Amino acid sequence: MKFKITVFIFLFGMMITMAQQKKWTLEECVFYAVENNLTVEQFELDLENANIDQSDALGNMLPTLNASSSASKNVGFTIVSTSNQPVAGNQSTVSVGGNISSNITLYNGLRNFKQLQRAKLNAISNQYRLDNLKDDIKLSVANNYLQILSNKEALAVSRAQYAITEQDLKRTKELVEAGVVPKGDLLDLEATAAGQEQQMVNNESLVLISRINLAQLLQITDYDNFNIADESFEIPPSDILNNSAKTIFAKALEFRNDIKFSKSTVDLAEKDLEIAKGAYAPTLTGFFQYGARYSDATQPLPDGAGGVFTPGFIDQLWIFDGISYGAQLNVPIFNGWSTRNSVQRSRINLEKSKLQFEQDKLDLETTVNQRYVDVTTFAKAYYAAEKTLEARRLAYDYAKERFDVGLMNSFIFSQAQSRVDNAEADVIRTKYDYIFRLKILEFYFGIPISLD
Repeated sequence: MKFKITVFIFLFGMMITMAQQKKWTLEECVFYAVENNLTVEQFELDLENANIDQSDALGNMLPTLNASSSASKNVGFTIVSTSNQPVAGNQSTVSVGGNISSNITLYNGLRNFKQLQRAKLNAISNQYRLDNLKDDIKLSVANNYLQILSNKEALAVSRAQYAITEQDLKRTKELVEAGVVPKGDLLDLEATAAGQEQQMVNNESLVLISRINLAQLLQITDYDNFNIADESFEIPPSDILNNSAKTIFAKALEFRNDIKFSKSTVDLAEKDLEIAKGAYAPTLTGFFQYGARYSDATQPLPDGAGGVFTPGFIDQLWIFDGISYGAQLNVPIFNGWSTRNSVQRSRINLEKSKLQFEQDKLDLETTVNQRYVDVTTFAKAYYAAEKTLEARRLAYDYAKERFDVGLMNSFIFSQAQSRVDNAEADVIRTKYDYIFRLKILEFYFGIPISLD
């Protein structure tokens, strides 16, 4: 028994350790965020409601079927339900009745049919809205994920820079003790090391904060054990700029869910206008009813053989039953301008939906053009930052050679090192800015988000 408990505790501990050591990839983060986002769950419930609305609209086109029954006891004057004869005095009577009825709308300006069409359009519209929300979540996750990578890379660079400075500091201490260089050089390097250590602490904080931001977006509360995969990403290959901004915009119009959602609101408004106009048409309704009744005050009836008999409960239900059926026509003549006003409101709503759709297309075109310019701009900024870093490193190597032989003081040398630090930070920043803008532009062209 002790052995089983020990094995269980060991396996449970292994599971916890594996969970804590999990490193999330971008694809895993995107999938998890979409599956666990609360707003997504709310939109999915809205989609379920829209599907139920379709069932309601279909049911309105079907005939209704209802059954009812009643039982009563009367004392004093009353009318016998089976014979329509009066009963006076203190005599009490018991009556029982029941009926089955059915109604169907034969014509109402095709409003039932159009309401079914609207319900289907509304379900499609809710699906577009849900898909658009998922698109926004994917972009947000990618942005936060890349921010962690950027902060991690900046932290690694600051640690490497600090390690180099520590070596220079150790060597300078030996030179100061030997009387080769003045103590001021050592103080300058110590100040540089302190600044780099502070920057390293700041970068550690940025990594932690960016991890928390992504964890919150994924709705993961275990911030301490949440981390992403330790990978170093370079600029991914892409031929997106081989397409013009106009081509990308035309492609985005075809598949962007926000545009589809905007167009679906126009379709819904058009259908609402048709339904509102349908109220001008007359309504034709068909009905059918079957009923039967019983009363204990029923008088004896002829039995067909020259005699009489008093029918019982079952007999009366068969004798005193009946069927009624027919049609009813309602013609709207005047209803306080409610139908006219409803049509006018629907027409105004349609115009507003059309204007919003055109505005959404203009906004998309503006966004695509801006993203296109961003990609080209940040690409130039990144490559310029790389050239600057290369030049700063060459200058730093030259300065280090002079510093090592005592031909440069530590203050000037620390400035050369600071320029390299700033150049490396610019390369990291512009690289991930460029990657994110590139992925956004690809996303507008229909390419799924991936760092491959």
